[in-house]
Amino acid sequence: MLPFWIALQFLSSLPIRLPGMPQPQELGRSLLFYPLVGVLFGVILWALNWVLLGTPLLLHAALLLTGWVLLSGALHLDGLADSADAWLGGFGDRERTLTIMKDPRSGPSAVVVLVLVLLLKFCALLALIEQHNAVALIIVPLLGRSALLGLFLTTPYVRPGGLGQALADHLPRSAGKQVLVVSGLACVLIAGLSGAIAVVLAVLVFVWSRHAMMRRLGGTTGDTAGALLELLEMTLLVGLALTL
Repeated sequence: MLPFWIALQFLSSLPIRLPGMPQPQELGRSLLFYPLVGVLFGVILWALNWVLLGTPLLLHAALLLTGWVLLSGALHLDGLADSADAWLGGFGDRERTLTIMKDPRSGPSAVVVLVLVLLLKFCALLALIEQHNAVALIIVPLLGRSALLGLFLTTPYVRPGGLGQALADHLPRSAGKQVLVVSGLACVLIAGLSGAIAVVLAVLVFVWSRHAMMRRLGGTTGDTAGALLELLEMTLLVGLALTL
């Protein structure tokens, strides 16, 4: 179960501390457990939603979103911010885009994109709470982290060395494809038609995002992976709120 604990430590702010640096093979296998971490997030959010029942709706949605952000330690929001700055400031140039992503400072583009994404998530959560659609809290984190597995399965990692390269190089590809199929089927089994709609939306966002990454960078980075997850979760929440 070490790969699961590696995935949980990397993707969450939960107090998981592993002794020493894992072997590259274990890092690669940890990607297979990303969807399971998404399920765990979903269960925690579902339980939090249940605890908050009866709370004023605006406060309910705000606390739920806060819990969602805290679970991941804003890891993926940081990637979204870096990607937003780089995509606008890079002017279509690959090397300039990669250089800007390394800059820890956030410019106006990052701030605007973060505000818009969080605002849309908040409003969608509010609508889903009103619709009593708590199942979305499980399938959205599941699909978001499944998308990370799909990204590393299908897209070159463009920064040599480091954690991301180890993940990409040592990911068991056949098992990864099987996990993706199981994740999609699980969403349909858990949420029925809503799950099927979410899977279709997730595939569309994934294909569009991957195409943009390949055109600009020729692959992915940790920042663009985080941006993919945040944009996909936002789209799923909004899409489910509008279609249910």
